[in-house]
Amino acid sequence: MRILFMGTPEFAKISLEYLVKNKFDVIGVITQPDKPAGRKMILTPPPVKEYAVSENISVYQPQSLRTEEFFDLLKEIDPDIITVVAYGKMLPKNILDFTDNNINNKYGCVNVHASLLPKYRGASQINAAIINGEKTTGITTIYMDEGCDTGDMILKESIEIDENETFGELCGRLADLGGRLLVETLGQIKDGTAKREKQPDLTEYDGTYAHKPDDNMREIDWSKPVKDIHDQIRGLSPVPAAFTRLNGKKLKIYKSEIEKTDRTDGGVLKILELQLEGGRRMAAKDFLNGNKFAERTISEWGVKI
Repeated sequence: MRILFMGTPEFAKISLEYLVKNKFDVIGVITQPDKPAGRKMILTPPPVKEYAVSENISVYQPQSLRTEEFFDLLKEIDPDIITVVAYGKMLPKNILDFTDNNINNKYGCVNVHASLLPKYRGASQINAAIINGEKTTGITTIYMDEGCDTGDMILKESIEIDENETFGELCGRLADLGGRLLVETLGQIKDGTAKREKQPDLTEYDGTYAHKPDDNMREIDWSKPVKDIHDQIRGLSPVPAAFTRLNGKKLKIYKSEIEKTDRTDGGVLKILELQLEGGRRMAAKDFLNGNKFAERTISEWGVKI
């Protein structure tokens, strides 16, 4: 089975590592172009590219998947199956058709999706599960179609979400689960035992579509219940980070916990880590030591540091 792997961030790199370590025939990697990163905006390769290069796997970084040049490249690579893990772009129909069993007698395009489909389709499914206070999430592998995460499901496995777990922490655990499930999925596809389960016909308007976080989703409304704010903070940490405003500057909040108390229904929100615009990330207590002016404002929010 000749595998073409498509993926970009660290989450995807873990799946690629699983394929390599389990001796799958990865004949090439498609990933996003290098991008400037850090304060000095140094051109930096995606994690998937770095790992692929270290394993001597051919890497391709097209600006677009919708050109004749890319389709010619795909025909030249001639994979039996395409595996997609957090690549970052939708696949056009001609690419999906290229590995279609009914058209070219191949194994199709398979995607590793970080939610328990059909819930939380879209690009920010891990963030959404935490922000919405879910207690469980998981990985679903699917055959890709032209819709957004709407293809037939193959395998699904759930994990519990800890009450203080952040997006970054959960992302790491799901990446490992995704790699393991991808290996199992490809094994079943190869030996002909993989099952297909159709998803219900849901739309993005039923509350299950995970839109990319914007400033409206990131800015904290201190009038909301304590748990909602806590879930918002951890669901956006470390990136893009929930924020509030302090004396005209953005104050990012990365870590919090709920301190139980008999006197307050739902407890009190305790802020643990934050970063004022132009400054560095630090413990909340250290921030207050150098910013005494902020104590009154923070107390007005009804939180504790």
